[in-house]
Parts: sequence; C-alpha cells; structure tokens
Amino acid sequence: MPDGTTNFEDTVALRAPSAIAAPAPATGPAREASIGVRERLFPRMAGALRRAPGRLIRTHAFRLAGLYFLVFAISVIGVLFFMYWASTDFIERQTEATLDAEVTGLAEQYAQRGLSGLVQIVSARTAGDRGDGMLYLVINPDGRPLAGNINGWPESVPTQSGSLAFQIEVRVKGRDETHPARGVLFAIPDGYRLLVGRDISDAATFRNRIKTTLLWSGLLALVLGLAGGALMSRNMLRRVEQVNRTAERVVAGHLSDRVPLRGSGDEFDQLAANLNGMLDQIERLMTGMREVTDNVAHDLKTPLARLRARLELALLGPDDAKERRGAIRAAIDEADRLLATFNALLNIAEAEASTRGNVGEPLDLGEVAQAVVELYEPVAEEQGIALHLDCTSPTPIRGDRHLLSQAVANLLDNAVKYGGAGDITVSAQCVDERAMLTVADRGPGVPEADRDGIFNRFVRLERSRSTPGNGLGLSLVRAVAHRHNGSVALADNHPGLRVCLDFPVYRLAA
Repeated sequence: MPDGTTNFEDTVALRAPSAIAAPAPATGPAREASIGVRERLFPRMAGALRRAPGRLIRTHAFRLAGLYFLVFAISVIGVLFFMYWASTDFIERQTEATLDAEVTGLAEQYAQRGLSGLVQIVSARTAGDRGDGMLYLVINPDGRPLAGNINGWPESVPTQSGSLAFQIEVRVKGRDETHPARGVLFAIPDGYRLLVGRDISDAATFRNRIKTTLLWSGLLALVLGLAGGALMSRNMLRRVEQVNRTAERVVAGHLSDRVPLRGSGDEFDQLAANLNGMLDQIERLMTGMREVTDNVAHDLKTPLARLRARLELALLGPDDAKERRGAIRAAIDEADRLLATFNALLNIAEAEASTRGNVGEPLDLGEVAQAVVELYEPVAEEQGIALHLDCTSPTPIRGDRHLLSQAVANLLDNAVKYGGAGDITVSAQCVDERAMLTVADRGPGVPEADRDGIFNRFVRLERSRSTPGNGLGLSLVRAVAHRHNGSVALADNHPGLRVCLDFPVYRLAA
C-alpha cells in the first residue's frame, strides 16, 4: 500500500447456532379452528396485543427512549472511533520514531567509520534473533546484499530516499508467511543503499484485536443502551398508565380512588400528589353538593308546608279581612325566611366560586369589626349583653368589605343568640404578619367533637331548632375566610367559645 497502512481484510465470521427442532405448526382447518377458539376465549387480550405495538410507538415515552438511544449510539460510536484512532496513531508514531532513531544512528556510524564500519554494525545487529522485528539491508550498486537479515531487495520498492512500505516473506513454525513492514531508505554515495525497516505484523494484529474488542464493546453498549431506554420507557408508561386508570375509575364514579405514590419524591410523585389533592377537593365538593341537596330538601320542606297551610287557611277560612291579612302577613314572613335561606346559599356559593388571593381593596379589619359591633350593640343591650371592642392597633388586610362585614356579623349574631347573658369581646390585632379577629363569648361553647362539622351547611347543634336560623352562618364565615387566603378556628374560652379569623397582613409596596 502506498501509505504503508494495513488493510483490514480479515473479518470475523459469526456462525449462527443450529436451529432447535420444533414441532411443525398446525396448518389448514385445524390451525384456523385453533385461532378462532383463542380469539373467542381471549378477545380483549388479543385486541390488546394487536394494539400494543402501534400504541407504544405513538407514545411520547417511546420517542424519548428512541432519542436517548440515538444520542447514546452516536456517543458510543464516537468514543470507540476516537479510541481506535488514538491507539493506531500511537503505534504508527512509535514505529516511525524507532525507524528515525535507527537511521540517524547508522548514518552517524557511516560518517565516522565509512562503508565497512556500517556493514560491520549491520551484521552485528542482525546476528541472531533480536525479537524486536527490526529489518536491515545494505546493498551494493548491483543490488547484491552486503549485510542484513533480508535476503534481497523487496519487490516494488522504490530506490529513492524516504519512508516506504513493503512486504517480506518470514518463515514461522516451518511455513512461509507474508508480513507487512515499514521502512526508511538511506542512500549512500556511489550507489550503495541502506534499508532500515520493522516488521509491523504484531502491530497489525494488535490493531485488529483493538478493532474487534471495540466492536464487541460497542455492540454490548448499544444493547445495554437499548435495554435501558426500553426500561425507562416502560417505567414511564407504567406511571402514566396508573394516572390514566385512576382517572378512568374516577370518571366511572369511584371518587375515592387516588393515584398511588411511590414515595420517591420525583416528578411523577409530585404530579400524583397534586392530582390526589385535586380529587380530594372534587370529592369534598361533590359530597358537599349532595349534603346541600339533602339539607335543602329537608330544611325547606317544613317552611314550604307551613306557607301552603297558611295560604290555604286564608283561602278557606271565614270571610274576615283582619284574619285574612294576618294569614297573608304570616305567609310573607315565612317567604322572607325562605328567601333569606336562599340568599345565604347564594352568598356562600359566590364566596366559594370567587378566585382566592388579593381580592377587594385595602382596608382595616378593626374598622370592619367596629362597624359591625356598633350595629349589634342595641340588640345586645336588649338581651343584657355587653359588647367589648379591642382594636388598639392597625390590622391592614386586602379584601371585600361587604363579605368581611357579613362574616363578622354572622359571628356576632351567633354569639348573641347562643352566648348566654355574659359579655362578648371582639378583638382585632396583628400577630406574626397575620391579622387576627377574635369573637369570644361566655356561653356553653361547642363540644370538641362537633367543631369540624359545624362549618357544614345546615348544621345546627340546637336539636329543637326553636331559635331562628338556617345553619348557614358559619358556612359563610368559612367561605369568606378561604376566599381571602385565611382560616377560621374554634377554641375554648373557659367558659364559652372563641372564634378566630386569620388573614394575611397587607403591606403596601415600598
């Protein structure tokens, strides 16, 4: 070869193992009947198996795994090519450096000792087998060898000075072999020539071994990369399928089903946690809707029946204008109570449906409480109750003044109705960047077991239901608190009940 490189013509032949004998498949009607039985017995499984390849190819996980495998394959091929190129380049540079050093040394000897000294040195170096693969040859102008371990001038080798590549016949274990060689030609005056070369068959064998090793390593790496991509795709599909199955069950009516968590804290666990939170909220809303429907049907049935009875008595009773006006007035009062119930439900729905966050306008929670307290002072005085207001420091928040006033009014209304004859204290203050409004009474309080459910619609702890009301006051208070990113909590006042509304403090931007 002109460039002196080795041709990689030797290839490794891979023989496939002999096929293991297997029974011949059924053909004809028997095979068709067998397939028909399987299709009838397992129609869903057969359909799933037919759809699986196409479904897998269309998934984002499969495309992601394919892209991962492509990048991995290009990276592996690039790394292996670099390793092969670096190894072969190192061997060739080492060979060239060895030849240059030998030629330089022999040229110096020729300059000092002449042709006879050069022949002596070459004869000494070629005496015996040095085992380093070095080749030497000194010839006269007629081409007759004077010294060296090569029988004659190699065929098709030019006679000009410089690097060259050739082949030599070497006897190995009783048989002749052709080995590649690299050499340098040094021209001596009067037509004499010195050839210094090196047998590079070992280097060629080493390169072939590196190529084979890198090839198998690359194939193994690609197989492992393909298996890793398939495993990653399978795990992703399994997690996504869990979400899909849970969604299908929820759509089918199983609202209590949730996406399973692995506890790894990865993106899928975060997604599953968010979905489960959303499903919890949907379940609460659906449960609340059912409870509202049941409670509306239960609590409005009696007032509607009374309203109809009074109108019927007014229609069928004696023709007395005074009694008829009284019946109509009673019917109007009953209708007003029904309208109040529906208005309360609408207010709760409006508060719950509104977007949570920075709603309304900047205001002072203490001023809202003061306005409501002034409104309820006459009612409290009639029942012998003293209202106390404690709003010494500003409590700035951002909210809807009308809704907040209605929430505070509901709390005061409950305290006046059920707080007994003791005092009622209303306070507003800021604690740790939170605006706190507290309504405390000296009544019987609320048992701890009933505190969680008392905020539900139409819940009344008064079993006799003799006191006016519809059981929607605290539901509206909770809805208003949630709308303003706040909370409401019940606690003992020893004796009595203390209700605390908690809102984030609003600070003007500097």
